[in-house]
Amino acid sequence: MLAAQFTLSDARDLAYLVAIIGFILALKGLSSPRYARQGNWLGAAAATLAIGMTFTLPSLRDSGKNLILAIVAMVIGAAVAVPVARFVKMTAMPQLVAIFNGVGGGAAALISIVELLHLHSLGVSPAVYVTAEVLAGVLIGSVSFSGSAVAFIKLQELITGRPIVYPAQQIINAGVAVAIGVFIILALVTGSIVYVWLILILALVLGVIFVLPIGGADVPVLISLLNSFTGLAVATSGFVLDNALLIVAGTLVGASGMLLTRLMSAAMGRSLPNILFSAFGSVITATGGEEGDASRPVRAGTTDDVGVLLAYARKVVIIPGYGLAVAQAQHTARELADALKARGVDTFFAIHPVAGRMPGHMNVLLAEANVPYDELKEMDDANPEMPTADVALVVGANDTVNPAAKSTPGSPIYGMPIINADEAEHIIFLKRSMRPGFAGIDNDLLYDPKTTMLFGDAKDTLQKLVTTVNEA
Repeated sequence: MLAAQFTLSDARDLAYLVAIIGFILALKGLSSPRYARQGNWLGAAAATLAIGMTFTLPSLRDSGKNLILAIVAMVIGAAVAVPVARFVKMTAMPQLVAIFNGVGGGAAALISIVELLHLHSLGVSPAVYVTAEVLAGVLIGSVSFSGSAVAFIKLQELITGRPIVYPAQQIINAGVAVAIGVFIILALVTGSIVYVWLILILALVLGVIFVLPIGGADVPVLISLLNSFTGLAVATSGFVLDNALLIVAGTLVGASGMLLTRLMSAAMGRSLPNILFSAFGSVITATGGEEGDASRPVRAGTTDDVGVLLAYARKVVIIPGYGLAVAQAQHTARELADALKARGVDTFFAIHPVAGRMPGHMNVLLAEANVPYDELKEMDDANPEMPTADVALVVGANDTVNPAAKSTPGSPIYGMPIINADEAEHIIFLKRSMRPGFAGIDNDLLYDPKTTMLFGDAKDTLQKLVTTVNEA
């Protein structure tokens, strides 16, 4: 009797429930480096189950045209995404995350519009709450799409990574936002599809002008926030389609993205509004310009001297930054850590929450190099050990170790928690030049009497250090 009542619709709902549980458990796994791989596989399996059961919907199952269109779209998407994801360089991973995130937001906006057009084509006058759901999806998804596109362009260095400001910027932004609000009211009152198209256009413009003033140093927070927007857009499209799976999955992404955004804002010692509206990086307080302060001497060393120092140290802390990714030196950094541990040197990596160009960038890089999870210490765990460290080896980091964050009121990074590399007995800086980081300010740590500079490509320099340590 019960078996006879169990319909295909019931099976689909049950599969969606299993997929939802899978998504939740996947997020739990992704919260820990040790279980991140399993969490990723679980999330992919849950998504595969959900997509498979979606093909049992009558709109696909009973319509040859819709079924063919869906399959063609999936084939095209896979043909583009799989090669890109497999062959993209790790240095370009933030750009990939940004553009994939934007595509998700754009898709959610289009789904909302298509469903509204479908209802109008049937001669159905949508309820006000349905129109509101559509407008929310269009607004949030479009902002996420165009904002992510600008973030991609900034990260790809097709335009400057510095904040782009112009006269009357705040007034223009406010004007666009007010116009969107007016058109939303008109769309709800009249039900006219014309206002929906106007909202779509203005939302795309808002996404662009929203992201342009955000400096490169704030891009990790921006990507996290836009990811949250995409999740919310997906959730609203779930309401439009009456699909519980999309509602829950989108809400999970939106909530986790917003939580991560808040955590990263706290890691920078700044509020989210300050990050979004202060044009971080536009104020340059450095006196040395692009190549540092020429009037202040720095001490340059050799890989032989530094290699011997490392080999006979008791504790070495390696502090990675975006320069590590640019040089693709993560594997060599692991080799150096292994060589030091083989000599009995206490060695670990200190990870700043916003090092790199996206959330968890350094964790991803070092995980790719198979660095053991227990050798990755977050900033709060690493800082208490810095005063007892013989050597702080800074590889491509800059703003995340800049003492100006603690000592220089008025500095763009003042108040941002940093890794206290300055507390180590010796500081070794691997840099290509004396150029400042994304915040655009000089780093006093470079001129510290305890600091030794090793100029050159980080991968090549690290490889020479490995050789010296092994031979010491």
